[in-house]
Amino acid sequence: MSDMTKVFLLLLAIFTCAAPLHAQTSPFLGDWQVPSGTIIRIAPCSTDFCMRIVFISPKADSTMDIHNPDANLRGKSLCNLEIGSHFHASDATHATSGSIYDPKSGNTYHGSMVVEGDTLKLRGYVGISLFGRTETWHRVHQSYASCH
Repeated sequence: MSDMTKVFLLLLAIFTCAAPLHAQTSPFLGDWQVPSGTIIRIAPCSTDFCMRIVFISPKADSTMDIHNPDANLRGKSLCNLEIGSHFHASDATHATSGSIYDPKSGNTYHGSMVVEGDTLKLRGYVGISLFGRTETWHRVHQSYASCH
């Protein structure tokens, strides 16, 4: 094998591994506690980020998706429900173009998020970001019993 071929293969290996490594080290990834105490897990999802409920707070109004606009889904558990998808990192601390489902209202909104250390600010909005609301989530460092 020529030296040029070895260099090419080394560069190919580095670039192939770089994208997954970036996703694994993103500050968005991990478990986040919302104001109600429920825990949301942000994980890689294709080339974007997805959000899933992994713990339902005892203070939650319901453990079922009772406000879902689809009556057939109102008996579904909130446990492991994907509530966010298509969030794309626009830089190291900002993600945009997401979609967020609010089980408290049954509404789905456009979303963006900003992470600063152990704080995440999630903005849900209709149309443009001006018409929305921001919620602050806090990173979870302790272990907890996941819902089933």
